[in-house]
Amino acid sequence: MRPFTYLRAKSPAEAAALAAQVNGSRFIAGGTNLLDLMKLEIETPTHLIDVNGLELDRIDATPEGGVRIGALVRNTDLAADARIRKDYALLSRALLAGASGQLRNVATTAGNLLQRTRCPYFYDTYQACNKRQPGSGCAAIGGFSRQSAIIGVSDACIATHPSDMAIAMRALDAQVETVRPDGSTRVIAMADLHRLPGNTPNIETTLAAHELITAVTLPAPLGGTHIYQKVRDRSSYAFALISVGAVIRPDGSGRVALGGVAHKPWRVESAEAAMPDGAKAVTERLLAGATPTSENAFKLTLVERTLAAVIAQARALA
Repeated sequence: MRPFTYLRAKSPAEAAALAAQVNGSRFIAGGTNLLDLMKLEIETPTHLIDVNGLELDRIDATPEGGVRIGALVRNTDLAADARIRKDYALLSRALLAGASGQLRNVATTAGNLLQRTRCPYFYDTYQACNKRQPGSGCAAIGGFSRQSAIIGVSDACIATHPSDMAIAMRALDAQVETVRPDGSTRVIAMADLHRLPGNTPNIETTLAAHELITAVTLPAPLGGTHIYQKVRDRSSYAFALISVGAVIRPDGSGRVALGGVAHKPWRVESAEAAMPDGAKAVTERLLAGATPTSENAFKLTLVERTLAAVIAQARALA
């Protein structure tokens, strides 16, 4: 790990302003992803700004009937919150499917959304990776690609986004609140937060330089049956081969978002019109244009079968 300086910010606006003043600054809260990347010298910040003392760890009701989740709310606390369990069960279940209990105790809401890919070629500094070193190539293309993306990929990158929580947030139409170094704030729809790789897979979100996430808001509850189904190689502490997050109403309509298939949480709203027609019809629209490798083409069938199981479970519970 390379030397770095460290400072605790006193407010969100100050944190963003301080980050803009020092080249190579990064925000740190739980650090469950960043510290690992620093040890491997994939991330080499020169200055860390600790945001843990910014009082962004509350879950509050909004005037619109939804909830506002502070950026520093720990994953364990969010999953256990009574309002989240009752009205946004998809989110609670997605959180409990991720990582381990120890990591959830430390990991934060904002950090979970911003964690970087777990592609093995990204973590292996002896391999070519355009996310880690732009222009170096993508060793996953033509390499071991069982875990890789099948849709929204490019010639520069076939990595997936690892967050379970982000899948639920996407299905629930979450919005992300931020503050920028000049003190201005903005709201970003979850649909627009993460980017597809294109020719710049190293640019993973639409956040501006030194922009700090302060909260995530959820609209009023949707109702319906909330299910998060994660398919992985082992039953815990493993990233998804694919995951399905769904909210299904008694009439069969609903919403669905996928994990483990793309560079960002994958949701195609127009595909949801086919929900009453069954998993096959939805999957065909969700994954239209997919370009899997020979090693991960099984994900196409796995998505359809998992979605079918989720729909059947929702009907049984209804």
